[in-house]
Amino acid sequence: MTGPKAFAAAILLSLLAAAVPAKAQTPLVEGIQIGLSTDNVSITAGFSGADLTIFGSLENPDPLVARQGRYDVIVVLEGPPRSVVVRRKDRVLGVWVNLDSETFENVPMSYSVATTRPLQDITEPNSYKQLSLGASNLYMQPADAGDSPATISEFTAALRERKAATGLYSENVGGVQFLSQNLFRATVRLAPNVPVGTHKARAFLFKSGVFIKESSAQLEIRKSGFEQSIFRVAHNYSFLYGVFAISLAMLTGWLGRLIFRKD
Repeated sequence: MTGPKAFAAAILLSLLAAAVPAKAQTPLVEGIQIGLSTDNVSITAGFSGADLTIFGSLENPDPLVARQGRYDVIVVLEGPPRSVVVRRKDRVLGVWVNLDSETFENVPMSYSVATTRPLQDITEPNSYKQLSLGASNLYMQPADAGDSPATISEFTAALRERKAATGLYSENVGGVQFLSQNLFRATVRLAPNVPVGTHKARAFLFKSGVFIKESSAQLEIRKSGFEQSIFRVAHNYSFLYGVFAISLAMLTGWLGRLIFRKD
């Protein structure tokens, strides 16, 4: 019996020895991390827009895949969500008036995208829809879900067009550049009318067109100087600010009448 037992033990030890290196050779899963040089940006009345640089790195990248350029990164800077009212004007008796409107909830006030390549060259359109990635794939939630789908679709398209026209929704193809096999730099645009509040930077990693992982960081954009004082008063004491604004307008009109009146 010693022979068969020894033979079985030798086979078992061989299997264990083969299993250990196989486990050790299991490829690590790739990941992505991003970092901001600052966690807050102050803007003044003379702010005319700026480029924000975001640095990031890949974790456990495959050297062969990296050399072949099959890693893609998409970086998004998403503004604070707020309610937005979209109105449609029509001419009535020669006068343009607001006839219809649609309210959308939790709309990102700004949405800047930077990519390594054109979006259509990175992955399939369905992947973007699943990730809600890209301005055209953001879900605009109507306040009144009972409206007709055609009406909601029309106002949604108008909202996206308006945001793009004002520079709040933008896309920078080639704005993400690899500095090495695992380090990259992304440049996203801050529009002159960028909203204040907490913005969220998100980085999406793709490998050969397949989504791998996402990382995020936060950025605070605030007004500074005299503009910040006005902004704070307008939000914290809205009633008094409104009374002051109306009073100032009336006083200005009265003084103008006195100065420019004809005797």
